[in-house]
Amino acid sequence: MNPSLPPLAEVIRRHRLSAVKSLGQHFLLDANLTARIARAAGALAGRHVIEIGPGPGGLTRALLLAGAKHVTAVERDARAVVALAELSLSFPGQLTIVNGDALEIDPVILTAPPRKIVANLPYNIATPLLIGWLKKIAAFESLTLMFQKEVALRLVAMPGSKDYGRLSVMTQWCAEPRLLFDVNPRAFVPPPKVTSTVIQIVPRATPLAPCAREALERVVAAAFGQRRKMLRAPLKALGVDVGTLLETSGIEPTERAENLTVAQFAALARAFVSLSRDGAG
Repeated sequence: MNPSLPPLAEVIRRHRLSAVKSLGQHFLLDANLTARIARAAGALAGRHVIEIGPGPGGLTRALLLAGAKHVTAVERDARAVVALAELSLSFPGQLTIVNGDALEIDPVILTAPPRKIVANLPYNIATPLLIGWLKKIAAFESLTLMFQKEVALRLVAMPGSKDYGRLSVMTQWCAEPRLLFDVNPRAFVPPPKVTSTVIQIVPRATPLAPCAREALERVVAAAFGQRRKMLRAPLKALGVDVGTLLETSGIEPTERAENLTVAQFAALARAFVSLSRDGAG
């Protein structure tokens, strides 16, 4: 540890950084654990790392000490911004602090490539953040993120499992998610009521199966809108002839969304685009 860095507990006390529930804050203070997350992100030398919700800067320190070329920390809490400014003095020119709402910021414009996102995400905005990043996944080398375990399991879930759903399909279509390790609630201040999981998401060179993202999003949303029903019912929401849609895709009308593979959803998306075009004409 850099000898010029004060203990995180001292930083929290001095800046009165009690966790704010509305911001989804749970501070990670264990230096061994933050170092493990930084290592899990892979090679950081020469990389621009984007961190969301750094709080007092425990993971930020670990990323800088692990050799990141530059870290851009996006933090909404003004108290934490002041604390992070002190950290920048120990790593001159290597830390940029952005005071703002991560939901309103495009991380791609924050740094030049090669980029990685590494973050202990605020639980209350983790899923919408990821959905937004997936739309630009090719702009990143990888995403190494901490979620509630139940969300992490959804990202890697396979067809037929209880966790398989919209997030599974949209993530696996464009990227390869991999569970890394769990984090006990006691590692946080204050401890959350759930176990957390660190997961890495690496973009695919090309999507798992060809189709337009927008069409895939619409088909998946419709199908899982009534996940327990046979597909011939929920897909009516798409406004095309469902029988033709399923026949063109080679999918039985008695099948259910939770059993379809990502490739089958892509086939539905392609057929949906074709039928929509024909209908418009």
